[in-house]
Amino acid sequence: MAGKNIWTTYNESQLAELDAINEKYKECLDAGKTERECVELCVRMAEESGYRSLEEVMTSGKKLKAGDKIYAVNMKKMLALFRLGEEPISSGMNILGAHIDSPRIDVKQNPLYENEGLAYLDTHYYGGIKKYQWVAQPLALHGVIVKKNGRVKKVSIGEEENDPVFVITDLLVHLAQEQMEKKASKVIEGEKLDLLIGNCPVDEVLEGESRKEQKEAVKANVLRLLKEKYSMEEADFTSAELEIVPAGKARDCGLDRSMILSYGQDDRVCAFTSLFAMLDVTDAKRTGCCLLVDKEEIGSVGATGMHSRFFENTVAELIALTEGESELKVRRALANSRMLSSDVSAAYDPMYAEAFEKRSSAFFANGLTFNKFTGSRGKSGSNDANAEYIATLRKALDDEEVAYQFAELGRVDLGGGGTIAYIMANYGMEVIDSGVAVLNMHAPYEVSSKADVYEAVRGYRAFLKMQK
Repeated sequence: MAGKNIWTTYNESQLAELDAINEKYKECLDAGKTERECVELCVRMAEESGYRSLEEVMTSGKKLKAGDKIYAVNMKKMLALFRLGEEPISSGMNILGAHIDSPRIDVKQNPLYENEGLAYLDTHYYGGIKKYQWVAQPLALHGVIVKKNGRVKKVSIGEEENDPVFVITDLLVHLAQEQMEKKASKVIEGEKLDLLIGNCPVDEVLEGESRKEQKEAVKANVLRLLKEKYSMEEADFTSAELEIVPAGKARDCGLDRSMILSYGQDDRVCAFTSLFAMLDVTDAKRTGCCLLVDKEEIGSVGATGMHSRFFENTVAELIALTEGESELKVRRALANSRMLSSDVSAAYDPMYAEAFEKRSSAFFANGLTFNKFTGSRGKSGSNDANAEYIATLRKALDDEEVAYQFAELGRVDLGGGGTIAYIMANYGMEVIDSGVAVLNMHAPYEVSSKADVYEAVRGYRAFLKMQK
């Protein structure tokens, strides 16, 4: 059941800190709409706080000591931050883990085509989305174009006031009788999610062609514009990573400005609050870690997902630089660690009360959410946290007067979800799912409570300070 609304518990000093954290959080959401942008932003913030790259330390040949702050990046899409504690790493770490990929629509490798005087980019959606939510609204294009010579061109179109935006068209309601009779999963097909990007034909005659003979002139004009702005040829799409996301900035939501409406809060609300806490905690006995990963929305696979060996390899390098190279100590470090697998939880929505079991739901402005287990139906695919670990967490949070709640993801037989928790639990470490409750999860625009964002930062600080 719903607990106490924590807005009524704050004093003026806490409200000022809450506002400052949420303003910074909105700025991060605007600056980090893709995994690459998130990593670049987080590295910049970490370096401003005194973190050094692991590569730099390894090149210098110097050993690491308590208090040193290190980061490591994997393929510009995955990041691990470490603040070395007084105790050796092999005695275990306190790890905050979250993912920085979000549901979206990706541009295919051979995407550009013209159809009846309109130019489109062919697409493939990423992660679990309701496809009908992505039509008939302003969209932006983010990513990189990598040339054969290795030069990287960053792309961000649709975010500035004078930028053009893009759209995926929908069928007008006057002609949509048959469409409206389809199941929601079929109203918009995946192959109908192509991005409209142009209508004007090239304004010059191509060499050897008359205007009458010229074909696909609209596509030709798009290619001309891409070449002017990015020195891009059509073949360069094959080595580009372009993501289609909602255009626009994170906004305050509600007359009382108590909420935030934005794209990508799953799971960047946990990623950025974990980062804030990591940068705030400057000393602790145990080594602290903030791990931000990619590919969670499609199973944590690939070289930049949690299933990769990046984190394990990075810990091995840190062990070598502190305690001496030892495979056994790496295993001990992982097994002795504790983790908050931080991912968003479904906030109770009274408009859809039938989907929730109210006594086991997360509520807005009730604080940081913990899920003892996730999975689906019979806890399939779930990590199930130990009672002893939960008791230790409760004491640490209560000591710091952090507001928190325990919940499940919807009714038992209705669905479910998962995080990276079960992957890290394979090392034998203590892991529990935690995070911020959101409304509209996986929609183009998601809603969070500013109070919960604030409590997440406070809770993550308390966790990083926990002793064994």
